Amino acid sequence: MPLSPEDIVKHYPVDESTVERIAHRKSRPKLFIVEPNPAWPQRFLETKARIEAALGWTVVAIRHVGSTSVPNLPAKDIIDIDLVVKDIKNEGAYVESLEGLDFRFLLREPGWHNHRFFVDEGDRPGAYHINLHVFGPDCAEVEKHRIFREWLIKSPADLQLYATVKRECAAAAEAAGESMQEYTVRKDKVIEEIIDRAFRDLEYIE
Repeated sequence: MPLSPEDIVKHYPVDESTVERIAHRKSRPKLFIVEPNPAWPQRFLETKARIEAALGWTVVAIRHVGSTSVPNLPAKDIIDIDLVVKDIKNEGAYVESLEGLDFRFLLREPGWHNHRFFVDEGDRPGAYHINLHVFGPDCAEVEKHRIFREWLIKSPADLQLYATVKRECAAAAEAAGESMQEYTVRKDKVIEEIIDRAFRDLEYIE
């Protein structure tokens, strides 16, 4: 069933009590923001092709999201990808295949869009760090990621604002020895302000 604007703008809080930890990262990623890398789009395309070849029929969409998907935006040197599969609860259709591509299954979040989270920590020759978010069809979070990306591309002011906030939050989180999740929380307020402007531009909210 297609998403309505009301579905997309709705707040979906994370229910920490339902988060299921499957595994842990091998190492804590460094929270360093680097200048835009022209290799990032190609890294996404290479990874997309690998996933499509491994998963076949179960793939609905594979999207480059996050800061490395936005031209001219500084970012952590990590490729973020949204993978939409036909049936998120049918883990047999994708988990083993993704693990065969060296993705480590870290989290299952039944209380938040049935999200599954994988990482490739890029610890092999020629590999690079990838965060892989797996969702089911018609997921509001996937649409929010797309809208946020497209707004940053068309809004130079918010692109610059977000770049500044990212650098500040990454420096503060790294100095405090915080995790990737804590770094993300530091950015939340500004992200919400920016996505609200994107929603207003689309006339999803007044």
